[in-house]
Amino acid sequence: MSTLGLIGSGHIGSTLARLGVAAGLDVVLSNSRGPETLAGLVAELGPRARAATPAEAAAAGDWVVVTVPLKNYRQVPVAPLAGKVVLDTGNYYPERDGRIAELDAEKTTTSELLQRHLPDARVVKAFNNIYYGHLAALARPSGASDRSALPIAGDDQDAKAAATRLLDLLGYDAVDAGPLADSWRFQRDTPAYVVPYAKNPQGLGISADDPGTSADTATLRAALAAARRD
Repeated sequence: MSTLGLIGSGHIGSTLARLGVAAGLDVVLSNSRGPETLAGLVAELGPRARAATPAEAAAAGDWVVVTVPLKNYRQVPVAPLAGKVVLDTGNYYPERDGRIAELDAEKTTTSELLQRHLPDARVVKAFNNIYYGHLAALARPSGASDRSALPIAGDDQDAKAAATRLLDLLGYDAVDAGPLADSWRFQRDTPAYVVPYAKNPQGLGISADDPGTSADTATLRAALAAARRD
């Protein structure tokens, strides 16, 4: 049995935990407030789930998802993630995270910052471009005609293959968007961010009650190709 470790258990983390349990994975959840604050979610998820510290979740995971506000990425434990495939869901929101000069100047990407912090891990960008409600609602079995695709980016091909396997287990196809340096193609305010999965998109955003719609590989590839930097 494989284990999904989660550093951060907010909207995206808890959604991935539910998808993981549904897929037959063991799930180890953590957050910054302590395992005891996750008791309700663990009880909901059942015997395949347990709560732990971030370091324990990192050590336990065959895949480890880092899903914390970008401003907190330096708090992610380093040593237990050495050699691990780390899936980064981070997005840059200056109003929340403060200004980060390297990102404002487009000299790096959010996932390259995390990779720099975790030099011995293998970081793959994933799960950052979809609203958590849609992530929960659009998961489909392999081969389903209305299966959606999610983009990934990374510098290690084996890590991207491992991420693709996880996406498949959780109900999604993967589209390789290139190295971490190209992960900007599905960051906030790009055509591949949130909108492809929205039934009623509003510009580059959606309403919280949008029911969602499937976005296949071709749709996602077109959105990635349409991304532009200033």
